[in-house]
Amino acid sequence: MPELGHVVFYVEKLQPMVRFYRDIVGLTLTGTTFGGKAAVLTGGRTHHELLLIEVGPAPAAPEGRRIGLYHVGWKVGDTREALRAAQARIEAAGLALEGTADHHVSLSLYLRDPDGNEIELYVDNPEVDWNADPSWLSEPVRPLRL
Repeated sequence: MPELGHVVFYVEKLQPMVRFYRDIVGLTLTGTTFGGKAAVLTGGRTHHELLLIEVGPAPAAPEGRRIGLYHVGWKVGDTREALRAAQARIEAAGLALEGTADHHVSLSLYLRDPDGNEIELYVDNPEVDWNADPSWLSEPVRPLRL
């Protein structure tokens, strides 16, 4: 059964990104590599789920729709309380939410990391059996009520 193994980002500055993914997303810093220019982080499922490689400034990406990465979703727990805790971390860090959503199958918070990548923090909705009932695919996105 295939599963997503890890995500790798080239980043402008390593330390702000490490703090974001450690303190806001909740990953654990395993260590650094490449002479301190890269950081390896895990959520505990595998040796690393995220690799950040510092490359310095890059040209700004065009605004609006474009080809490429849309966002990365990180499951932060199994309950609404876990999502509330993630929202509290975001607020305590002074970060802005870009949006929230009840996708029927999952409940989500959206924000940007220090390099501007869109990040989704979510919990699955335990009331929906997505494997047995595909009707969630046709459900409209609703406002999130935590």
